[in-house]
Parts: sequence; C-alpha cells; structure tokens
Amino acid sequence: MSARLVLLGPPGAGKGTQASRLAERLAVPAISTGDIFRANITGGTELGRKVQEYTAVGALVPDEVTNAMVRDRLAEADATEGFLLDGYPRNVAQVGELDQILAATGRRLDVAVELTADPEVVVERLLSRAKIEGRADDTEPVIRHRLEVYALQTAPIAQVYDDRGLLVRVDGIGSVDEVTERLMLALASHLS
Repeated sequence: MSARLVLLGPPGAGKGTQASRLAERLAVPAISTGDIFRANITGGTELGRKVQEYTAVGALVPDEVTNAMVRDRLAEADATEGFLLDGYPRNVAQVGELDQILAATGRRLDVAVELTADPEVVVERLLSRAKIEGRADDTEPVIRHRLEVYALQTAPIAQVYDDRGLLVRVDGIGSVDEVTERLMLALASHLS
C-alpha cells in the first residue's frame, strides 16, 4: 500500500509519537523536520546554529531552508512509494511548495491528518517533556508563543486540505494506543 500523508497539529499534540507508529503500520518513512533540525543543533552544524537562533525564541525556521531539506528527503529511494511528513508543511506557502515537489515526480498527497488537542493540555505536556528531556526551548512563554505561531501560520493549512477533501481530524488526547487506533480508523477511508 502506498501512503503519502502529512500530519498536522500544534506542538505537543503527539505528532512525533504518532508519526513513528503510523509510519511503522503503513510501512513508510516518517520524515520529521524537527528531528532533522535537532540533529543539526546537537551536531553543531552551520544549519544547526542557524536553526537554533530561530527555535530558541519559538520562531519557525525560514521556508527556503525547510523546503530544500524536504525536497532532498522526498527524493530519497525510501520515500518513492510513500511517506509521512511530520512538521511540514507549516504554512500555506509550504503547501504550494509540497504540491510542486510532488507534481515534479508525478506523485500526489493522499491525506492530511490534523491531531487536535486542548491548548492547556498541550502546555502541560510540553512543560513536563521539558523537565524530563532538559529542553531549554520549552519554557511556558516560548510554548505559548509557539502555539500562537501555529494558530496564525499553520492552522490555515487544515482549511486548504479540507477544501481539497483531504483533511481528517483526530482527537490527540488519550492514551498513545487510543490515539493510534483513532488515526488508523480515520485513515482507512483515505488510503487504498
């Protein structure tokens, strides 16, 4: 089965956890821009330093950097038959870029899944994760700013995909297994 999908949702909605579970079940690579950014930050690369300047204040990495990275990753052999994008697209301009990337290779997106979550639950999740993982970028003011940025720039993507008949919304609150099962049920009608 081929599956080409994007996973949307606010920071802390559980996208990373669910992306790896869905990718395994669908037998496609999970492509996370956040993971690639963090690896570069940890590795001290030039891209990592540039990315850290933005993420330290809760801002998004510029589109041109992110678009190039995604274009290169989708050109890799393991993404030919399918992929799950986690963290991309983050704004309507990136939706257009993804359309162009896929059209250039004769592919199209199958479905966009939006994980929904109450903002206060998200803040608590991220503050808890910050303590456990020692993430300096997850302070309450930065988390709240990231949620504002999401609402302004990323949430409109859901409307674009809804207008195309590709959007599926799934409640991201509950146990990991419950959310995974909700996602698989929601995807069943969109994937062949």
